[in-house]
This record gives sequence, structure tokens and C-alpha cells, in this order.
Amino acid sequence: MSKPQEIVLAEPRGFCAGVDRAIEIVERAIAKFGAPIYVRHEIVHNTFVVNDLKTRGAIFIEELDDVPPGATLVFSAHGVSQAVQQEAKRRGFQIFDATCPLVSKVHVEVAKLAKEGYEFIMIGHKGHPEVEGTMGQLDHGIHLVEEVEDVATVQPGQTELLAVVTQTTLSVDDAAAIMAAVRERFPQVRVPKQQDICYATQNRQDAVKVLSPQVDVVIVVGSPTSSNSNRLRELAARLGTRAYMVDNAQELQPDWFEGVARVGLTAGASAPEVLVREVIDRIKALGATSVRSMNGIEETVKFPLPKGLKIDAATGLEIEVRKAPELGPGR
Repeated sequence: MSKPQEIVLAEPRGFCAGVDRAIEIVERAIAKFGAPIYVRHEIVHNTFVVNDLKTRGAIFIEELDDVPPGATLVFSAHGVSQAVQQEAKRRGFQIFDATCPLVSKVHVEVAKLAKEGYEFIMIGHKGHPEVEGTMGQLDHGIHLVEEVEDVATVQPGQTELLAVVTQTTLSVDDAAAIMAAVRERFPQVRVPKQQDICYATQNRQDAVKVLSPQVDVVIVVGSPTSSNSNRLRELAARLGTRAYMVDNAQELQPDWFEGVARVGLTAGASAPEVLVREVIDRIKALGATSVRSMNGIEETVKFPLPKGLKIDAATGLEIEVRKAPELGPGR
């Protein structure tokens, strides 16, 4: 059987600004306050990132009962409900909120419109922490739909004031289909001025749409819990290209590349570039001889850190934070 000849890299791929910021918050909190730092839920949905932060002093918890009094607590990039925020404040933890600002924007919109009397339809995946966090901004009046079929059975208490919000990491195409069904059933529904699906999710999906027709197989680097990574694999498959998602290079199967001339490679927004490089090395070991990058959008978005994590007030020194492309084998 012939071996792969070329690897084509999607642009953009990998870390987005919200993920960069969330990881940096945990790293700086550890550097400034010392281990352990408690993090509610995985800071981002990537096994490698979480395991690395564990080795450096982060303890990941799901319940606030597992956080000792006086501890420093970080909320994950996915956001948390009002109940969790209030309980954490009541317990007196030192809190740093790593919620992606694009998720926070949705929370703010829900709070604002709820005061005006709106109910909400949320498009998203049941059980995903971002969905739980957004729906948890209210104690009633927000209804989840996961599929087009769900729109027919959703029963808001009233339809005069009804708005739609979405999970930020959905498939752009799936969300559009569900949104169309919502608008057909509730023509007066209020939709976001700018779609809630984040720029990074959209950009990575757009890149896969360009990549897939050029290659024989698509590999997505991402963890099973990563919504946006799963959407990339599904999108490539929907476009007619065989597609696999791997957490790391060890999960690559040699038979995926038999009879393949060109391999497309991308990574979800929570997957560090070091994992992409390891996958490239593994595919080269299976026979690939060249690597090229597609042309694509260059992302320049950067979100500010919370107050208290920028410069060490005691020493006046900037706290060094390692960035993903420079990471060694331990990251």
C-alpha cells in the first residue's frame, strides 16, 4: 500500500484567545499564590493541558464542597451558573473567573433581556458545562433545544418576548438549521445581533471546509470532551472526507493512511500546538515527506487578564508564562 505523501495544515487551528487566557489565569495564580489552586471543572477540554496543570499544582473539582476554606478558586473557560458564583462568594474563596469573554457576553445578554421580561430558547448540548452555566444565569424561563426536531416540542411560558441564545462552540451549519426552525415556529423571536458562536469556532470550521476537499483524510487533534473539536471532525465527514479525532499522536492508526496521498490536519480550540507537532512527526514516520500550511485568517484577538494576575505586587516582577508553541514534552 502507498504511504501518505503530504500533510496539509489548516489555518487557523488550535488555541483561541479564550483558551490562552484561561490557561494563563491558572498558571499565574499558581505562580503568584502557590499550589494548590482549585479549578472548577476542567479549565479547558483538553487532557494534555489539564494533566500538565495538575503536575504544577492545579486541583480540578466539580463540587465546591471539595474546596477548603480560604483557597483560591478559578472558574473554567466554560462559565458557571449564578448559583455556583454566589455559593463561591458566600464561602469566601479568592475567585478568578476564567470564563471566556465571549461566553460572558451571552450571560450578560441573558441577564439584560430577562429583566425586560424575555424567555429564552437556548441552542446547545445538554450536559455541556457552558450550557449549564448559561442556563444557570436564570432560575426559570430558559429552554434547551439540541436538534431541529426539539423545536416543535419546546413550550415557552409565553411567546411575546422570546429570544434565542446559543452555545459558542456549536457547528455553524447545525446552529443555523435549528435557528431557522425556531424562527419558523416563533416568527417574532429575537435573535442575537451578532451570532453567539465564537469567531474561533467559526474560523476553524471555515478552514476545514476549505481543507476537506483537498485531502484524502482529515485528522482533528482534540479531546473527546471538546465540543468544538468534535464539530470539526463531524464537519469534515459531512463534506465527504474520512475524518478521525485523536487526543494525541499515539492514537493514530497506520491503516488510516493506507492508500492516502494527502492528509489534512487541524486542531480544536483547546488543543496545544505541541500535540499537532507530535502528530506531524508520527505521520512523517508513517511515510509523509512534506508539510504545507493553507492560507487562512490570522487571529489577533487577545483578552485581558483579571485584575490581580498581571504583575506580582510584592516583587514588581512580571510573572513569566510559557506559551503553547514553546512548550516542552511535559505540557
